Amino acid sequence: MDDPAPQQSTVPEEVARLTIGTAAGEFGLRAFKCGSGFVYLALVKGDVGDGRGVLTRVHSECLTGDALGSLRCDCGVQLRTSLRSIAAEGRGVLLYATGHEGRSIGLVEKLRAYVLQEDGLDTVDANHRLGLPADRRDYGDAAACLRLLGVRSVRLLTNNPRKERGLRHAGIAVDGVLPLATSPHVRNIDYLATKERRLRHVDPAGSPPLDGIGEAVDIAPLIGRATTPRARPFVVLKYAQTLDGRIATRSGDSKWISGERERRISHALRAACDGVLVGVGTVITDDPQLTVRLVPGSTPLRIVLDSRLRLPDEAKVLDDQACTVLIATSRSSRARRRALDARRVGVRVVDPGPEGVALAQALSVLREAGVRSLLVEGGARVITSFLAGRLVDRVVVGIAPTIVGAGTEAVGDLQVARIANGLRLTDRSVYTAGEDLLVAADVAREPDAPEVR
Repeated sequence: MDDPAPQQSTVPEEVARLTIGTAAGEFGLRAFKCGSGFVYLALVKGDVGDGRGVLTRVHSECLTGDALGSLRCDCGVQLRTSLRSIAAEGRGVLLYATGHEGRSIGLVEKLRAYVLQEDGLDTVDANHRLGLPADRRDYGDAAACLRLLGVRSVRLLTNNPRKERGLRHAGIAVDGVLPLATSPHVRNIDYLATKERRLRHVDPAGSPPLDGIGEAVDIAPLIGRATTPRARPFVVLKYAQTLDGRIATRSGDSKWISGERERRISHALRAACDGVLVGVGTVITDDPQLTVRLVPGSTPLRIVLDSRLRLPDEAKVLDDQACTVLIATSRSSRARRRALDARRVGVRVVDPGPEGVALAQALSVLREAGVRSLLVEGGARVITSFLAGRLVDRVVVGIAPTIVGAGTEAVGDLQVARIANGLRLTDRSVYTAGEDLLVAADVAREPDAPEVR
């Protein structure tokens, strides 16, 4: 791809200056009206001083990703991660480049390109089908705004080598490039791979698990081929156990079976899926947050199987960090359902099942609600019920080099009388994560279970 040509732009006019509080702390905000007609926003942290070596992110506008939280791209995660990085350093600039929507093809054309991608084209070919270039962003306005801020050279937060070249051509010195790692989602893995392969972007997820865990995790090898069944989400079952198959000791202690690197993978798997599911027993015992904290990524919908709505009011899954849905049955109290509704907690009522709720029906309800990929984290009854019901597509098991003897088994009785009737695992792979091992495999489908591509 050709290098971007320098833009001949007029000096931007500063039209507003104020202080703004964000989730990453307080920033100075300066707005510049550029000769192109677009208004650029600069969020400035600290004093740029002599203007050299300023940690800088030039963030291309993305309404769908930044404001609406779309998971088709990684823009929203990059925006939040950049602000946190600049805040942590205490000196830096995030320049929000309006007019860069869809790599500067505009919102309407970007949405038209999305439609073509639904038909199988990648992000580059979709643009070309519309008669548009893959990327026509210009960095002249960005460079002019940076100069007005007193920035003379930058340490650039980006995965895009074209952005680095564009700023250099526009007169901004680049002292270094810092890749902006994010954890991928099932919905954008192919898009990110296309940007890496065809637009020469740096791999946004960093190294795969085999090479260790960094700030972001490439979970593509662990997720495998995420093919969504017709009537339910694609289900990944993930749990950590000791070498002798226990997920807790006899006294119920389960923190921490696995090491931090293995737990980061769990968070990356959460970030890769539309929903993360546990049983109410796990919530009562462990009080998990079920959010994404150890890697840069989006927190999925939190789902709790709770047939009688026993969830404590103070449970962390009811905080405002993410949306939560409870799967209950008609045995639950109507008053309790109304109270949860008042707290903006969704309650879905399904038929009772042998272990609480009818799992197949619950998954159908989730699928109808738009959950296409689901991470199931336990506990033991939930793990066993999903396996027994043949409702798992992919298994990821972390194995810690620890033996505890008596304790809670990860998998209970599956009513398997003969080895030949056990669940067969295919497409198997093994990775290391610190001192732990990770085993990932597909669960073979029943002969009469059709696959939807």
